Amino acid sequence: MKHLTRKATRHVNQNEGLIFEKSSPGKAAWKLAPLDVPEVDTQELLGAAERKDLGLMPEVSEIEIIRHFTRLSTWNYAIDLGMYPLGSCTMKYNPRVNEVVSRLEGLANGHPYQPEKISQGALRILKTLSECLIEITGMDAITLQPAAGAHGEMTGLLMVRAYHEAKGAARKKILIPDSAHGTNPATAAMVGYGVENLKSNEHGMVDIAALAAQMNEDVAALMLTNPNTLGVFEQEIHKIADLIHAKGGLLYMDGANMNALVGKVRPGDFGVDVMHLNLHKTFSTPHGGGGPGSGPVAIKKILEPFLPKPVVVTKSDGTLAFAYDRPQSVGRVRAYYGNFGMFIRALAYILANGPDGLRQTTEDAVLNANYIRKELEGVFDLPYSTPSMHEVVFSDKLQAKKGVKTMDIAKRLIDYGFHPYTTAFPLIVPGALMIEPTESEPKEEMDLFIEAMKSIAAEVEEDPQIALTAPHTTRVSRLDETTAARKPILRWKPA
Repeated sequence: MKHLTRKATRHVNQNEGLIFEKSSPGKAAWKLAPLDVPEVDTQELLGAAERKDLGLMPEVSEIEIIRHFTRLSTWNYAIDLGMYPLGSCTMKYNPRVNEVVSRLEGLANGHPYQPEKISQGALRILKTLSECLIEITGMDAITLQPAAGAHGEMTGLLMVRAYHEAKGAARKKILIPDSAHGTNPATAAMVGYGVENLKSNEHGMVDIAALAAQMNEDVAALMLTNPNTLGVFEQEIHKIADLIHAKGGLLYMDGANMNALVGKVRPGDFGVDVMHLNLHKTFSTPHGGGGPGSGPVAIKKILEPFLPKPVVVTKSDGTLAFAYDRPQSVGRVRAYYGNFGMFIRALAYILANGPDGLRQTTEDAVLNANYIRKELEGVFDLPYSTPSMHEVVFSDKLQAKKGVKTMDIAKRLIDYGFHPYTTAFPLIVPGALMIEPTESEPKEEMDLFIEAMKSIAAEVEEDPQIALTAPHTTRVSRLDETTAARKPILRWKPA
């Protein structure tokens, strides 16, 4: 505890803030005006659907409700409070100007089914964002419909499947490197493909010889994350693309790590045929809270007939409209046309930065990751010496000698006022510590993080129990995560 660099959060009673515990019969936070319409017999209206027992509901005053939710908000960690070092997730700051623009009345109140003639502004946003993302990726066309990265993966592979079926050569397998994102194998299986693992070489990149041996006419595509989950750029990407294309396959790129590439290199220029983007990772739209997210899919010309419909087109009179007559389309993959609010935010971010600003964010993200790598080298084991891009992956190998694993270090980091890094991923690195500062973090914040990590490493050498029993300053001590996963308690019960 002596190494804490930030003021510890105050301890509270375990039940503090639980709204049920404050309930008293007769309390109410509302008062309705007298009924001024005929009363309805709910039994007659609803019949058997009427619920007689409303369950145990709290009876509390307005101030108690306000304090309850305000208090809960102070228990959460947020990017507005400090650094989110979650590797792979790219938890960057969401500029407030994006939120202002997305709340403009004409945009926020627009209905997706209102006539196209009064939706030209919204259609122009879809069209402009599409054009920007096509230019950034070096692709030929795009769909904005998918609601998240994994949904984009599914959409991309549906188009891959439709492409091969249209050629009369349906294929059975997808190759996926062991350094890929974990959603890739699940997505391939959902679309009906078998999955074949592709081993990495000693540098953490695709083994070209292994790829050549496994690539055949049964393989529909290679799903490649680039930079991969080690934060390593695939230096032989052109050879990889040539190998895939020579056998009639397609190269899918998981674009979740585009934060390392925007403004510097375009995937379409090194042979990618289809890729998804995560607007919440690369283009600053909100990430957490269960959504809404956005995972557009950009493609080369050969896949354009299979795009989800509708697509935005320019009519002869210059106005914009949706085109539905697309016989080879894989169909709609999202209600309406995608999560429109995310499109507004992403476009605001792109236009506010411009080409030079986007390039600068990429350079800053890579610089920040390498600063942390350099400062923590030797303090934590670095399993791959290959240059890092936007994130760096250490391992717990040195601390494991004292019985302390990556999860213990992450739990202790909470005591220092930081959200934990990504633990135990990627699987290619046993005991991984995956760290991504993004471009959002100033040097001062990263120095605090580095100081905290060095302090934890020193604690492990002096007294491993500090980490093994962490966190010490949170309202709830270390949880039994195995039991919580297997026997979750999903309902509150009175004490």
